[in-house]
Amino acid sequence: MVYDIGVERVSKILGIGRRYLTWVQNSVFEGEITDANFRRLKTQIHSVINANHDSVSFYILRTTKYFRKETMGKIKGEPTTFL
Repeated sequence: MVYDIGVERVSKILGIGRRYLTWVQNSVFEGEITDANFRRLKTQIHSVINANHDSVSFYILRTTKYFRKETMGKIKGEPTTFL
């Protein structure tokens, strides 16, 4: 999920996104999500955005077989290990 949202709504969208996905970059989330949670996510986002000014896009991959991710620089949103 990527978004371009008015500054006054960014914290709300960030909070919603974090409930369902992993925050990996400013305005970028990724992760696996069930169909039911995807519907909830979209419903909650729809209730916050201004459809005339804001934009939220979802990139849906049907399979991970052909998916590869490369990151240059600092990796954000990766799980950490606590001892």
